[in-house]
Amino acid sequence: MNPKLLYVEDEVDLGNVTKQYLEAMNFDVTWCVDAKSAYQEYLRQDENYSLVIIDIQLPDFNGFDLAKKIVAHDKNAYFLFLTARKEKKDRLLGLDMGAMDYITKPFDIDELVLRIRNIVRRKGNTAEPERVSEMVEIGNITLNKEALSLSVDGQVKTTVTLREAELLEYLYTHRNTIVKREDLLIRFWGENDYFMGRSLDVFISRLRKLLRYSSSGARIENIYGVGFILSIPASE
Repeated sequence: MNPKLLYVEDEVDLGNVTKQYLEAMNFDVTWCVDAKSAYQEYLRQDENYSLVIIDIQLPDFNGFDLAKKIVAHDKNAYFLFLTARKEKKDRLLGLDMGAMDYITKPFDIDELVLRIRNIVRRKGNTAEPERVSEMVEIGNITLNKEALSLSVDGQVKTTVTLREAELLEYLYTHRNTIVKREDLLIRFWGENDYFMGRSLDVFISRLRKLLRYSSSGARIENIYGVGFILSIPASE
């Protein structure tokens, strides 16, 4: 079965051409021209969509708000922004919201296809050995990957984004070893560039704050010019 994409774009010519090309590349594409119809469509078939591709400047309400509504309905939704808005603050906002990618127009259609395939492959890959449990326990801290919550001493302390959960899980799987910065960027953002690096730094900073609640002394250390280590005492 071809991966299903929900594509939200109000420019008719661009939307039509992109839809046809993606379909030629073996994707099943539903195209909506405004946020309201896209959200209604997602509510009808949320479990079937592998990825939502969202323009930010839409005629009714903006793509950021659409993404927030979709994630509120389905916290495991995968989405990316495909937009003419190139300002750094917009890109960082989009990535900070949990977008799998932020692509600016004009774009190379073959590069878009490659990025989409990488995201869909990642979402569909359920055979990774480190994902055998829905719980990650770091001393008195428990990350629930299904509920996207973090508990301290058995009490839910806060919620986390899907990407925060995945990043913490990955660091935990490779605890007490150096994880290269470029490897994290390619694995979770699809490429190693300055803006993706800024987004990674935001997520690392948030995880550091969450680990302050740990009674085990767990912490994320920065290895300058190389990457990070999630340091956990041997008792863990």
